[in-house]
Amino acid sequence: MQDTPKRLVIRLAQNTLSVSTVNADATVDFLPYVVRSGISMAANMREAFKNEAILQKAYDKTVVMVESPVLMVPADLYEEEDAESMYAHAYSDIRTSAVMTNVLPDLSAVALFAINKDLKMVITDHIPTARFICAVAPVWRYLHRRSFTGARSKLYGYFHDKRLDVFSFNQHRFKFCNSFDAANAHDSLYYLLYVWKQLMLKPEYDEMHIVGDIPEREWIMDELKRYLQRAYCINPSGDFNRSPIAQIKGMPYDLMTYLIKGR
Repeated sequence: MQDTPKRLVIRLAQNTLSVSTVNADATVDFLPYVVRSGISMAANMREAFKNEAILQKAYDKTVVMVESPVLMVPADLYEEEDAESMYAHAYSDIRTSAVMTNVLPDLSAVALFAINKDLKMVITDHIPTARFICAVAPVWRYLHRRSFTGARSKLYGYFHDKRLDVFSFNQHRFKFCNSFDAANAHDSLYYLLYVWKQLMLKPEYDEMHIVGDIPEREWIMDELKRYLQRAYCINPSGDFNRSPIAQIKGMPYDLMTYLIKGR
């Protein structure tokens, strides 16, 4: 008989919800939850707690990964009491949202993100010790470490939830970090090349790496290679040494990265 899973990971986005468990033998069970469009995400989460056996067990640790707009604040400018007002300046309508923080000490930054207050309450009512993190944080941290490989500057694009996060690093800080609408492949290509030009990266020398749920993947790669000599698409299976977790169909790259690399 299999031991009780030790860790629970809930991933929340605007229209998607998934639940993953890490078992005592380090295997992972991944359950994408079918979200009902006619009710709020809080109501969907409440139904999931009621109906899914995986959510009715006790766990040593629970992490909730939240995909929502992020405001990145340099660590030396961050004041906890100003978090909500700072976030409200960037994203005006937060009346129904709770502003959360994700400290990134290795990047000298603090990521501010938001979650619907009712949704947060549903989760904390069931799991008071749940820890909330920004969904993209594990990707930033992992690709930051990866960026030290070789001498070339690198620009990264992470596609997820119809969004494109574009970021680059300078030693232990973000050189650039922004998010764009990625519903259209042509727009995504424009954003990637525009940021490349803005950062004055060298098309014959520096590197572009993209990863995730890439729309029209082959077309985007072909177009990038028209302008850049070193454009690459990260293959999670190869990058994570053929980890069984990297073979799980439909698992977002940020969740995969968190489960394999942690934090």
